Formats: sequence, structure tokens, C-alpha cells
Amino acid sequence: MGVGAYWRATGRSTITRRSGLHQQEVCCVGLFVLKRTCSSVCVATVGFLFLLGVCLLYLPDPLTLEPLVSVENSAATLLIWTHPFGRYRKLPDCFALYQIGGCTLTDDGRAYPQADAVIIHHREVATGTADLPQEPRPRAQKWIWMNYESPAHTPRLWRFEDVFNLTMTYRTDSDIFLPYGYLLPREHRTNGDGLQNRFAHPLRAPSRLHLLRPRLLAWVISNWSESHARVALYYQLRRFIQVDVFGRAGRPLPEDSGGSVVRLVGRYQFYLALENSQHTDYITEKLWNAVRAGAIPVVLGPSRQNYERFLPPEAFIHVDDFPTVRGLARYLLMLRRNPARLRQHLDWRGSYSVHQPTFWAEHYCTACRAVRRNRGRTDVVEDLTRWFHS
Repeated sequence: MGVGAYWRATGRSTITRRSGLHQQEVCCVGLFVLKRTCSSVCVATVGFLFLLGVCLLYLPDPLTLEPLVSVENSAATLLIWTHPFGRYRKLPDCFALYQIGGCTLTDDGRAYPQADAVIIHHREVATGTADLPQEPRPRAQKWIWMNYESPAHTPRLWRFEDVFNLTMTYRTDSDIFLPYGYLLPREHRTNGDGLQNRFAHPLRAPSRLHLLRPRLLAWVISNWSESHARVALYYQLRRFIQVDVFGRAGRPLPEDSGGSVVRLVGRYQFYLALENSQHTDYITEKLWNAVRAGAIPVVLGPSRQNYERFLPPEAFIHVDDFPTVRGLARYLLMLRRNPARLRQHLDWRGSYSVHQPTFWAEHYCTACRAVRRNRGRTDVVEDLTRWFHS
């Protein structure tokens, strides 16, 4: 039993989603899951590289260019029912940013009768700060359930059974799948025009200075709760190794970091990428900030196999890899003294860039593109609660 098992429930079952998933999502779900039938890290890495390369053909990458829409009735109007968390943001120009044409975005409720789809953020309708649109909905209009919180922080799901037509979340089996981040092979190009470079961050192969970073282990946390598994893990870990804690629950971010978590973490060898709860595919910006910064993420979240859908197996250290917290601490200290072993966790980086979608502009444009590709589909999301908690 790994370290993480001390602080979280195990044995979650997997429930198959209803039919109608896009071929892209189905492909990625299947191809990202690397079966660890080989003990060799090298074989696992080669398998990951091959499968990732194939899957990128199908990943719903918002950077993929599509031709200008020539058929007038293929354009779509997407109504943003509420701005997430009540924070107004200017709506994006999908074509200018992502080369996604044929999309009209609006947050004007008067457009409801003409909208092809309505994207509804869960938090506002669940807490009562906003109501659902009035029924009956216009013919063939789709309602999209959008949520990027974990099931543990997604209240009152039962109210929305048989209400929505499409789901949009970080889960790979969502109808519209857009994770918190993902890798792109460096040779991956978008029609040769360099559009990828506007959004993706190239990852550097480890240099000598990279292997000799001045500081050991950092953790940035704003939402501190004694009930969280990550807080229990931290209390154990700090007995054996120095952990520098920043954020509202620790020291302020240094002024010379400019308030940037990535810049701060770039000074450290390791970073605690600990999720507030452990659920399928719930892998947030904590991991991707560490990847961008060049620190090796020490993760607490879903299983190692789940993380390997998104990263090579050596790209992170999972707390479940160790039977005790003392064993985890000893491993980090050993790597600190052994640059050759440390390099094994970093050599993969030179072949990739990392993309972190922009909240919420990229989500709206990705949703609009999905609506254009799903005209005529009006089936209802059944068992929303059971699926999201599976």
C-alpha cells in the first residue's frame, strides 16, 4: 500500500459513459492509458512517446487550424449563461486566437432564443446565484455542463440529472475534453505557421545548472484544510525533509518572483503538486506549473496509471510509489546527491512543449467548435452524478 493510501479512500469503480462520445476522446482515453507490462523504464517511455504521438492526431487541440467556414448555416452561436465565479471577462475572438471559425460568442441573455448552445458553469446554478434558462428550450439547442472543480467540491449534482446535452470538464471521457494542461511533441506543428509557439511553452532538457538548483522542495498552497489528505501528508513529510511553504497558508511569494508561481518553483529541484482531493483525471495546474518550471513534481492525486495518461512515467514522483513517507523523503534526498539518477526524471523534457489552456477563453472556443461538429445531437446526459463521481 502506497503512502497516499493512508489519507484517501480507494477502490473507485469505473463507469462507462453513455454512447455518443467523440472519436477523438475515445481514442485518447484508450491510447493514453499505458499498460505497465514492462518493468523497464525505457520501454515504458518509448511506449508513451509512440502512443502520445498517435493520440495527438485526435486530441481536441484548440491550436489545430481548421478552414474558414464557407457554408453559412454551419456557423454557431454560443451563449455564455454566467461568467464563472461571477468574474467578468471579455469574450474572445475564436478565429483570431485559435483559428476556430464560424463561432459567435455572447453573454447577452436576450440571445437565448437564437443560440445554438448555452454553456452553463456549474457553480453559479448549483449555489443559486443564477437560475437555469427558462424552459422550453429552443429546438435543437444544446445545454453544456461545464465544471473544472473536483467531485468533492461540486455540490448538488443531483439537481441536474437529465438536464444537459453535453459535458465539458477535465475528464478524458467528457463530451468536450479540455484538461488543465497537456504535452505536445516539439516536432508537432500547426500547418507550419508557428501558431503553436503562441501558446505552448518549450521544455528545456536538463543542464548542469538545472541539476544543481539551489533549493530542494517547495509547496504553494492557498486553500488549507486540516481535512485534506495533502495537509496530512505535509505534516508527515516535514519531519524528514525541509519543505518551503508559500501562499496564503505559508510565506508570501518573494517579490523577485513577481508573483509568479512558475518563476518561484524554477528555483527548486522538487515541487509538491498535491491536489485538494483525489479523483479520476483531476490533475490541475499544480502539476503543469511544476513541469513548466523544470521542477520534478511530487504528486498526490489519482493513481500513477492515471497520471501516465498525460506524462511519461519518469516525469513525476507519485507518493504511492513509496510504502512510507520516510521512504519518499529519503528518495528525494538521494536524488539530490546523485545527478545521474536525477537526470533520469528530466531527460524526457527536451522533446516536448507544454500547453496550459487559458481560462476561460479557450474553453468557450473549444465548446463552440464542438457544437458545430455535433449539430442535430440532442440526447440528454444521464447519470451525471454517478459518472462524475466514478
